[in-house]
Amino acid sequence: MAQLEGDDGELIVATDSSWEWSYGNILAAELYDGETFDSRPVKETWFPVDVLEKPSAELISTESPPVRRIQEIVPKKIIKTPSGRLILDLGQNMVGWMRFNKQPPGPDGSEVVLSHAEVLEHGELGTRPLRAAKAQDKVILGGDLIGYEPRFTFHGFRYVQVDGWLEADLDLECLTGVVIHTDMERLGDFACSHPMVEQLYSNVNWSMKGNFVSIPSDCPQRDERLGWTGDIQVFTPTAAYMYDVAGILQGWLKDVRAEQLKHYNGVVPWVVPNILPVAPLPFAIWADVSILTPLDLYRAYGDPSILSVSLESMKVWLEKGILRDEKTGLWSRESPQLGDWLDPKASPHSPAMGDTDTHLVADAYLVKVTEAMAEVSRVIGNESDVDRYLADHKRLRQAFQQEYLTRNGRLLSDSPCAIVLALRFNLIDDQEYIASFKKRLEWHLRKDVFRVATGFAGTPIILDTLAENDMLHFAYRMLQEKACPSWLYPVSMGATTIWERWDSMLPDGSINPGQMTSFNHYALGSVANFLHTVVGGLSSLEAGWKRALIAPKPGGTITHAETSHMSPYGLYESSWKIDQGKLKLKARVPPNASAQIELPGLSETIGSGVYEFEVDWVPDERWPPKGIQLPCTQPMIDRYV
Repeated sequence: MAQLEGDDGELIVATDSSWEWSYGNILAAELYDGETFDSRPVKETWFPVDVLEKPSAELISTESPPVRRIQEIVPKKIIKTPSGRLILDLGQNMVGWMRFNKQPPGPDGSEVVLSHAEVLEHGELGTRPLRAAKAQDKVILGGDLIGYEPRFTFHGFRYVQVDGWLEADLDLECLTGVVIHTDMERLGDFACSHPMVEQLYSNVNWSMKGNFVSIPSDCPQRDERLGWTGDIQVFTPTAAYMYDVAGILQGWLKDVRAEQLKHYNGVVPWVVPNILPVAPLPFAIWADVSILTPLDLYRAYGDPSILSVSLESMKVWLEKGILRDEKTGLWSRESPQLGDWLDPKASPHSPAMGDTDTHLVADAYLVKVTEAMAEVSRVIGNESDVDRYLADHKRLRQAFQQEYLTRNGRLLSDSPCAIVLALRFNLIDDQEYIASFKKRLEWHLRKDVFRVATGFAGTPIILDTLAENDMLHFAYRMLQEKACPSWLYPVSMGATTIWERWDSMLPDGSINPGQMTSFNHYALGSVANFLHTVVGGLSSLEAGWKRALIAPKPGGTITHAETSHMSPYGLYESSWKIDQGKLKLKARVPPNASAQIELPGLSETIGSGVYEFEVDWVPDERWPPKGIQLPCTQPMIDRYV
């Protein structure tokens, strides 16, 4: 389908039956498998085209910026594997392709094959996580290849196996990595005194870039690369701080609404665009993207139209798509759920079967999104809906307590995820119960020696929840843990992106045996929100950042941190350091905005400008917290970095 118009708008040359086609140099091109390019001159043989019926769908423009070539990476070294293969190591897990800078030697008709993968396994290219995706680009020699790069594919990779190129002629300048992603404006950044935490943040950034290639995908390398709704739902606050994602996510939300409202009776698909062959089941967290992601975008950018255009989708999901128990209004037990997906205690082959009741997770989110709908209604001026959703929220909250809270103040699922959801979503009234929850959560954290014991539901919020509940020392202890599962375990293994599983690579250098083993998945990188708001100390107090909170909470062994965010009003900055018993803060507030400063012994509101503050600093005497050695267990290793 094509149309060529003259500058004056009068000449239109459109495709019709008079057009012809011929084979070109590109013999094959496929998103997963790669491209085959024959560089030899083409012998043109022309054939008549087939005329198809005009599509019934309307093609419309998107709000998203285009995907562009953003950066180039020169390979860092050449590796010769135990089997004798040659592999280029780019030093960074990236998304894009390789460009030819030199002409490969060889006879006409011979091939050079580039095979892409994210990791090595025992010295060889680790292709098993790609599943059915070949991720190979092939070139046939015989013509000029200098400057060639694939046009109709992309790969997620750090390592490139080069077959068909003589070892003596292959050097680091022969090929260059071309990084692509949606051309989003960078808004936020973070740095600190802890090198491994800084690398963790870099990994989040690279995973976000690699998975924002026209849609927010789950992974960029294997035979999937789909717009999984749950991943972006938990990651949106982090994404909106780091980049201007208003365009790409509003464009994608159009597709969410189209799929949901036209095809699935109010149920939001698991992936958008939906290419799966079965109708989607309604899943909490995943389908809640229809409510929570527009709300997160509104909070980030302050544009109420983001909510208005999604209002029908939100209402239909909440009032029609969710399968409810007729008596309680909670999720029906007949509706299966994914729960705390990828709980590290779940089997690699059953990632939904973790320690937390899947319906407890779903019902906690149902209470949360119902309250969120009251906020949405308030913003767009639907006051009657505000009252209705607040009443529903109160009723569902009580139903949650009746369903999951025991008489002794325990949750039926005694897990870190369940407790964190209850605390973060304010699901419990009784202060004695809340106090017991905190004690129970402390026990879990110490028993697990501060390793992560949560999945998709609990991980994005656990550190923030600890910080909110006078357990900041536990938050930093978890952040600085490097034994698996933890955020710093992949960093200690050389990761340059966020992994799908905490142990995608096992300590012995072998790849996790599970079917889902990606080394570039941003969802667990939602921890960056804690780095921005708690460690760096910068968050918004009003949608669109008219007012901000600058309240760093130092802890652990981090002695300096800084974060910045380019808001609609301009640049906010928070930079602090601990020096000789003093906490020193430098804050920047943009024009026509204000910030609330909160430091130990100091509370102050400031307007635009650059300010410096200094207060006495007393280290937390609870640091470092210690783990619990349980009886009849292996000796506990309680170390942090």
